[in-house]
Amino acid sequence: MILADPRIFDLAAAPLRDLNQALHDLTPDTNMRHWRVLNPAGRHAIACGLDAPITVEVEGHAGYYCAGHNKHATVIVHGNAGVGVAENMMSGLVHVKGDASQAAGASAHGGMLVIDGNASARCGISLKGADIVVRGSVGHMSAFMAQAGALIVFGDAGEALGDSLYEARLFVRGSVASLGADCVRKKLGDKSKALLYEKLEAAGLAGQIDVGEFTRYGSARNLYHFHVDNAGAY
Repeated sequence: MILADPRIFDLAAAPLRDLNQALHDLTPDTNMRHWRVLNPAGRHAIACGLDAPITVEVEGHAGYYCAGHNKHATVIVHGNAGVGVAENMMSGLVHVKGDASQAAGASAHGGMLVIDGNASARCGISLKGADIVVRGSVGHMSAFMAQAGALIVFGDAGEALGDSLYEARLFVRGSVASLGADCVRKKLGDKSKALLYEKLEAAGLAGQIDVGEFTRYGSARNLYHFHVDNAGAY
């Protein structure tokens, strides 16, 4: 491991456990705020459980659960990310410069996940308050049981978008293969446009695309409580 400014950690020379432990040992007032991780080689759980206002740049592809349980930190992946990137994120920013695999942002409570490429199936599954911006397309069952927060997709969405959706807001610029149970198209009014612009501004993408080109989707609110007349939709 070579420490410099920024701190450089080479995973070809030291184990991942040492990297994560060093990051976990940082205090909120640390002056070691910029880290670069070399040779990630698709290792799993890189930069998980962070709890300090630092920036970690992963110089390559990351495996499963990169930046999971993130809090306060900014994690930038200069490559692709495996299953569950930013899973259960509480705050901060996770930015994937490439594509993301399944369950990106799963159960994320807060913060923002930006994916420059495509995201696979179940993007934003059980989303609980975070915002996810995908500049490409998302796979099937995205935003399944999403409870709060926003999923913004510049491209297309696969089958069963928003299945069993609660109060999360979905915005898709491209086509949608099909909507899941209780997910419906909704009016994109001025209030929704303002909210969408605010989210894109936070992602550094405001002004790059007309918010009026998106279609808004949300919950029909028929499945909040079990009713026998809706049994076939469950």
